[in-house]
Parts: sequence; C-alpha cells; structure tokens
Amino acid sequence: MLWEDKAILLSILLVYSSPQTLAAGEKLDDVQCAEINNTRWHEYRQNMGKLEVQYLLLTRKNPDCAQRFDQDYVGNTTSYFNTSRPTKVIVHGYRALGRKPSWVTDLAQALLRAQDANVVVVDWIYGASFAYNLVVQNYKEVALQISVLINQLQKHGCKLESFHFIGISLGAHVAGFVGTLFEGRIGRITGLDPAGPMFKDADVFDRLDPTDALFVEAIHTDSDYFGISIPVGHVDFFLNGGMDQAGCVRSRFASMYGYVICDHMRALHVYMSALNGTCPLMGIPCSSYEDFLQGSCLDCGVFKGRCPVIGLKENSGIATSPIPEKQKVFLLTTSSSPFCAHHILLRLEVSPLDKRAEVEVTLLTGNEETEHRFRLQTDVTVYQKVLAHPAALCEISSIRLKNTGARLYRQGDIHIKSVCVSELPQPRHEEPLCVNHIDIRRGVPWSHDFVQVCGTL
Repeated sequence: MLWEDKAILLSILLVYSSPQTLAAGEKLDDVQCAEINNTRWHEYRQNMGKLEVQYLLLTRKNPDCAQRFDQDYVGNTTSYFNTSRPTKVIVHGYRALGRKPSWVTDLAQALLRAQDANVVVVDWIYGASFAYNLVVQNYKEVALQISVLINQLQKHGCKLESFHFIGISLGAHVAGFVGTLFEGRIGRITGLDPAGPMFKDADVFDRLDPTDALFVEAIHTDSDYFGISIPVGHVDFFLNGGMDQAGCVRSRFASMYGYVICDHMRALHVYMSALNGTCPLMGIPCSSYEDFLQGSCLDCGVFKGRCPVIGLKENSGIATSPIPEKQKVFLLTTSSSPFCAHHILLRLEVSPLDKRAEVEVTLLTGNEETEHRFRLQTDVTVYQKVLAHPAALCEISSIRLKNTGARLYRQGDIHIKSVCVSELPQPRHEEPLCVNHIDIRRGVPWSHDFVQVCGTL
C-alpha cells in the first residue's frame, strides 16, 4: 500500500473514532492548565483557513500543568520561563482531526527529567489538520510565527545556541525552516523520523538539513513510507535500517495503528527511552545497512572512536571538529522499551563444501537466545552477520550449532574451522570469543559453554 493510501486510511479512521473531549464553545482559558487544542468536526470547519499557533510551557515547577505562553508572557512575573535555562521546543507534525497527541506530555516530562529546562510545546492544529499536501503549504508560516517568539526571547536574554528544537515528522521541517531563518545559529535540532512525502526531492532550503543548526540529528524509522530516506543532519540514526521496526505488525488486520504509523512513531518512543538513560542507544557509521549487517563496519573511526548516541549528550557524544555532515549510522533495536540491544558480530568459517548446506547458530544468555541461520554455498567459506543480542558479549554463556540442511540439502557433515563472536563497536584490546575445528552432522546439535566474567576480557 502506498503512503498516500495509508495516510487517507489513517485520517478516516481517526476522524470517526476520536473521542470528543471539549464541549462546543469551551475555551482552554476556562481551565487551570493549558492543553493542546482539540476540536470537533463542526468547530474545525468554523476554523478552516486559520493558522493559529499557540505555545504551552512546562518546567520542573509545573511538569504536569502547562502554562499558556507567548511573547507577552516572557517578562511576566507569573511565568515559569527562565531565560537562564536552555529551552526545548517540541513541534508536532501532521495531525488527524480530533486527536490530541498523547505523547506530548510524555516527551516533555522525559526532557525535564533529563535536564532542567524550559519546554515549549508548539500547537498548530488548525494548520496541521487539512489534507497532507495543504498542511505542507502551512509549515513555513508556522516557522515564521515561531521565529517571532524566538526573537522576543532573545531580547529578554536567551541565546540562540540555548534553543533545542525537537520536531516530529513534518515538525522536523518546521524546525529546520526556523533554523534557516536564523541562519543556522540555533543550537540543536532533533528530527524524529522527518517527513518524507513531498520533501525527499525538495531543495535543502525547504527541508531539514545540516546547515539549519549548530548540530542537527535525525532518527529514521519509517523511511519507506512516512519518513524521509535520505540523511538530513550531521548524524542520521537509521534504526533497523530505517524501516520495518521490531514489534510493529505487518498485517493490516492485526492492528490499524501497527499497520499505519507504528514504524513512524517508533522514533519518538526510542528517543523518549533514550532520555530516561536506561541503556545507551549507539549507532555505528556505515555506507549502507546491508554493509552494516554483513559486519563491514566495525568501529567509529570517522568520529575518532567515539560513536554517536541518541539522547542529550552534546553533539550526540561526538568529539570531532568540525563535525562531519550527513553521516549515516546504524543500530539494531528490540521491540519494546528500552529498545537497547548489543551488536554481536557472528563470524563463521567453514571448509569448502561439495553441496550447499545450512547451519543454525544460537547464542544463549540465561533464558535469552538469539538465532541466525547461515545458508552455506560451495564457493564461499567465510560468513558474517551482525545480530541484536539482549546481553553483552561477556554475558554470553554458550553457543549452539546445528546442521539444519537434512531435508533441503544433500551436504552431510560440515567441518567448521572457527565460529567467533565479538561486540561492536570492536574495542582494540578485546579479542573475539572463538571455538575452532568443529564437525557437525545433520540434525545433531553441538554446543559449547563459555566461562566468562564481565570486565575481565
């Protein structure tokens, strides 16, 4: 199904299934805490053509109760905004009518737990809920309105480098255009699966690119549908190749959410998980996902050995200067939070074969196991694969091999010269774990236990 069809399907689904949380005529000013706008269909029709942009402020003093915020509130003594703190600006993207993004508060609170900052949420529902092609026509005007607020904040002492924009989908390009208006002097832009339709072939002036901020990063999770497939930042994290995320269903009948936007929204959920700091989400630079999976990229030499990580580390933890642009980095993730996995390089060398064969290799850590099947050819003797394993190399307790080609292939015994496992990025001082000279017969499993202690390798 093309992305246009999926977008139409999603819009219809959400319009007719969304809860109506505000009564007709009710105003957000009537409640104590400001909220993202949410309208019913007839209210939306009354506001069609309007491009209302409102701002909500959350800080550590009011993490659960947003304040309404605009340029008139900057110097207000009742405002929680503090010009001496960094400012995070959250920009949503395309919004289906009647559905408030439930993730906004979660993202804001995750940011506040990680850093004492002002978190400003940009709400532009009335410009973001038309047909997608019409919404795209509005995004630059939204950026212009945001720039007015930024100018006002500068007058009160905020530095441009203290602003960090986090844009989701189309919101990433809104953030990018704000950066263009300030000639790339904004501190940082994080694009969470930047929108792809109508932007992949756009001029860099019209989409997110590395010149929009002092540091631009992007997390790609749905580059074959709603997300963009090209690098748009200094560092671009392609999770699982940038598409088909673990745990997102493939059947349209199993889950409408899973079928339509699960991949696209995974960038947001991974980013929030990274902010919690449970485990590092580290990317390895490589020219392509296929080369990464084949173990062709072992370290982060282009960044002088320091691999970029998702989160709030300055420049994603990169220490090189100047920062390289449009660096594609790859990482594997699990299907649920905290999404972290250890990258284990599995290398298999066999003696020449007379017939094709198949070998199943399983890594075990406690009750966790990771399996991969190598299809062995007669003209190849060395095979490599990068696997996502839940535990570090030093916690792998055993390895199991099995010749599984009994039914499909004619090859009998297989002589394995060596099977080795190592962790990526590959430290220079760490030797891979290897077992040498193994003969395995068809259907008869072979296993070897490792005796390891973490920290002593």
